[in-house]
Amino acid sequence: MERFHNAKAVRLRSNHNKFLSAKEDEISVTQDESGSLKNACWTVEFSSESKNEIRLKSCYGKYLTASNKRFLLGMTGRQVLQMDGFLDSSVEWQPIWEGNQVKLMTQNGKYLRANDNVWPWRDSVTHDVPYRIAKQDWILWDIDVVEIVSEQSPQSKPGVQFESSESGSSSESESSA
Repeated sequence: MERFHNAKAVRLRSNHNKFLSAKEDEISVTQDESGSLKNACWTVEFSSESKNEIRLKSCYGKYLTASNKRFLLGMTGRQVLQMDGFLDSSVEWQPIWEGNQVKLMTQNGKYLRANDNVWPWRDSVTHDVPYRIAKQDWILWDIDVVEIVSEQSPQSKPGVQFESSESGSSSESESSA
């Protein structure tokens, strides 16, 4: 899976053509139109526990985290935050590719979702299962590789496998160079 395996830093662009961005408060995550800001760059780390999961670290050194906090009362979406601390399952995301786009799934089967620009969501990012057909593309992200891993980098991890929804199985695998 070369798209993440060789990536040291990436930008994720939502279907709304906005970039996943870490806010300056070092807690919030949102979508921003400018992908050129440092806030839109996420460092890729591979999980030592699983060959199928990655972690994304913000420019503030905090991990993209699927929290259990409700985003809005009465809604199913949960907050996505920047957090430091324990490297548990809440900071691990499983990439599932659909063509050139990726869904990032939590261990609970929920997906990183870019919400619309209407009130009360206003470019928010949550994790949830899209129940409506019209919102299925809200969980698809384009990946722009900003920086690649050098061959001597300890971050490179051969043998990382990712599930592809095109074939329905773990079909893509990296071999060491």
